[in-house]
Parts: sequence; C-alpha cells; structure tokens
Amino acid sequence: MHTLTANDAKRNFGELLLSAQREPVKISKNGKDALVVMSIKDYEELEALKAEHLKHCFETAKQDLAQGNAVDGEDFLSNL
Repeated sequence: MHTLTANDAKRNFGELLLSAQREPVKISKNGKDALVVMSIKDYEELEALKAEHLKHCFETAKQDLAQGNAVDGEDFLSNL
C-alpha cells in the first residue's frame, strides 16, 4: 500500500484520487498513520464483507442459543 503524508496528499489531491482508484492509499500525519483513501468499489466490497461476517456471527449465536450453548452474563462476569 502506497503511503503519502497529509501535506503531500493535500498538494497532490488529483494524484491521490487516481492512485486510490487503483489501490488503497495510506495517509500519515505527524509520522502516524491517520487514514486510508480507497475507491468506492473497494469500500462497498469491504462493507459487504463486514455485513456477511456479522450475519454469520448472528446465525452462529442463534444456533448456540437454540442448542443451549450459552452462559448467563452475570455468571460470566462474576467468573472473571
């Protein structure tokens, strides 16, 4: 992943937009990673993956509850 400083990204915004269409671009500020700029296509794919993962987690949790594979929250916290 290509990295730009915030100042370089600001000065070369058009280039940043073109680069982000090809691959995500990391932006750093004061020597620390601050954000990633990516194409809308990449963003939508990432959001779809997150939604699928959440759906899978909920389905697994529902199956666990139906099979009685659950722990009472108070018991769990008291055992910590």
